[in-house]
Amino acid sequence: MAQFLDLPLEILPFILQHIVRPSYLTQLSLVNSHFHEFATPLLYRRAFVYAWHREAKAKVLKLFGTLAAYPRLARYVEQLAIRDFPRALSPTEQDKILDMCLQAIRNCTNLRSCTWTRDGSLSTELLQAFCDVPHLSELEINGHSDRFYDHRILCRFSHLQKITLIMPSSSVVDILPTWVSHCDRLQHLTLICKSSHLLNDSILEEMAPNLAQLRHLYLVGCPKVTSVGLWAVLSANQDGLRGLGLEGLSPDFDIQRLSEICRSSGALRLLQSVTLALGNTKQTRHKNWSSEIPRLLESSPLEMFHVSSLGGEVGVDVSDDLCAAIISDHGHRLKRFSVHRMRVSPAAVEDICHRCVNLEQLFVTMEQDSLDNLGPILSLAPKLKALHIHRPVGMVIGGKGPVVTQEQALRIVKYCTWDLEQIGFNTKVWQIERVPQTQEDGGTNFVPRLGPYESPEIPEQFLVVRT
Repeated sequence: MAQFLDLPLEILPFILQHIVRPSYLTQLSLVNSHFHEFATPLLYRRAFVYAWHREAKAKVLKLFGTLAAYPRLARYVEQLAIRDFPRALSPTEQDKILDMCLQAIRNCTNLRSCTWTRDGSLSTELLQAFCDVPHLSELEINGHSDRFYDHRILCRFSHLQKITLIMPSSSVVDILPTWVSHCDRLQHLTLICKSSHLLNDSILEEMAPNLAQLRHLYLVGCPKVTSVGLWAVLSANQDGLRGLGLEGLSPDFDIQRLSEICRSSGALRLLQSVTLALGNTKQTRHKNWSSEIPRLLESSPLEMFHVSSLGGEVGVDVSDDLCAAIISDHGHRLKRFSVHRMRVSPAAVEDICHRCVNLEQLFVTMEQDSLDNLGPILSLAPKLKALHIHRPVGMVIGGKGPVVTQEQALRIVKYCTWDLEQIGFNTKVWQIERVPQTQEDGGTNFVPRLGPYESPEIPEQFLVVRT
């Protein structure tokens, strides 16, 4: 029988690409010179620190210390995501850390994507260093510039294809039209404002002529944005949006009017992914979102459908009619069907699994007593790869309540196709492993087993809804 060492060396990089834990890549890089050659670039290609990582601030300093001291390693970094950063420091410590970070950034000559979201941790000097990185095309930053950095430097980022702004200050919002006018390659724009009144229709109308090549637009927590501002962007767009997200916009948003003009103009003729947050009856004057959404999307080649409620009220359900209408129009293409903060009936889930023949990801909110019959329903989805179920917000009293055990999750998995790789309930996520088991006749059978979620990053289902 062939041994691992007998395999051609050329296929080793393809094998190592499936290793996701940095600690595993670290160990593999120490095996021998060949493993070191292939594992080290993978280890540093994506460098990230999240606020919930243990000793996150210390890890940030160690990361930048390494990148500053070893330019060879820094050149491997293509994605840098810093979601925590030490702030309570003495002036001397701040200067020392800043110098270290600046040197590290200068060494990251192949950096293409930067995320830096900790409020108050960005400075003009840091932004200047990122501005000088030759291949940087994606920037996600905290937009709270007041007292921390000069907002005018943002206009120097003229080669970006993707911009994500979180909680932008008024000065940053005011400069947005000028900034995007310099970005002639911009394709992806995300503005996360969290109920800020700074972004409004006038700003969008001013930006619209320079968003003609935009392919993805996501507006989150912008209660002064109505269908008027959105239509200004859509009508000026030439290439056609592929992704659209509307969450927490104005109560006066006229979905019916938007639906009419989009259908008559074909503005959403190329839309593949949509994320919508529906207001409850107290939050929106237009109560016909559920009936208008299918009409809005009827001519779109939709592959991903995400819907949630604002505020997560337990009494808010997604109607079976809405699910049925989306499935009737797009079921043969849909790869992801995601419902958050809104209960989905077992009948709707069965319809999704039965008619969405290419479904790969299903995220739904269901009652605890609906889980017992879920397995046979999921067996109808032949290509399902990821399943995540949330309990309705507010149903867990005092933070406690019935918990889905590993045994219950495994019973559901046994009904599903072999393609299923991940299953989760609320904040618990498992990876599905297939383990060989010898049978009485000497044959081998593979049985599913739930293992820990190995990816060090956030599971995709936790990124679907941001408000």
